[in-house]
Amino acid sequence: MTTPVAVGIDPADKAIPAPAAKGRGRRQRLGTNWTITIVLAVCSLSVLVPLYVTISMAFKTTKQAVDGNAFSLPLPVSLSGFREAWTLTDFPRSFVISVGVAAVTVTGTIILATLASYAISHNWEHRLFRYSFFYLLAAMFLPFPVVALSQVKLTGMVHLDNPIGVAILHVMFQLSFSVMLFTAFLRSIPGELEESARMDGATTGIVFWRLIFPLLAPMSATVGIFAFLASWNDYMMPVLITSNPKLQTLPVLQQIFQTQFSNNYNVSFASYLMAMAPSIIVYLITQRWVISGLTQGAIK
Repeated sequence: MTTPVAVGIDPADKAIPAPAAKGRGRRQRLGTNWTITIVLAVCSLSVLVPLYVTISMAFKTTKQAVDGNAFSLPLPVSLSGFREAWTLTDFPRSFVISVGVAAVTVTGTIILATLASYAISHNWEHRLFRYSFFYLLAAMFLPFPVVALSQVKLTGMVHLDNPIGVAILHVMFQLSFSVMLFTAFLRSIPGELEESARMDGATTGIVFWRLIFPLLAPMSATVGIFAFLASWNDYMMPVLITSNPKLQTLPVLQQIFQTQFSNNYNVSFASYLMAMAPSIIVYLITQRWVISGLTQGAIK
């Protein structure tokens, strides 16, 4: 006579009492939480400590910056570094140039990427559009230093060795990543919306600008933020392309004047802080759109 065996019960489960199993699971979760906490703390300190040193040095006098400790508080607080950095870097002019380059980059990237993504997503069955998408994806693995020499020569030949040429190149190098994001987002939009608009007599242009483009607002915000940060913080492209030193952007001017006040750390850090502040403010205000745009494109 055979002994009946309970169906659905693993014999290994009988060896571990329920309280012991719960205790072990709780210890595993606590260990995981502590690991995550330590990793996040280290990552936060790697950002906060340099930021604290930058702010502290920017508000010190020249004597405090040279003789004092980098981690000490600026007592008394001095704005002399900001005044000198404002003059040496000609901050109003360079700030306007940087804002102009970033604005053209963001606008051009969003418009060209949405148009290209719309054409690719609606003509995916055609080889030309499908291979164009793969070509753009391959361009993501082509960094600017690889083609820097040819770009410098071409922009000089067509007289675009100025901030306008820098903005155009920024748009071109942002297209690959932006088209990939927009194409994935467009595929999640129901085709019935466009079909109903066409049944009412809407042309392709009306469908895109009045129906599709407004629906791309979350992803447009995400692409715009990435394009702005890449353009605002770029150093290599402006310094190589722009031939006139008076038309350089903020990151380049900081490097130009670095040797002039190499010992005045308060001036250099004040200049870094003034150039860094706009990008930090923009990211803090719009960071929620970065996550929401990416998640909406992935979930829909």
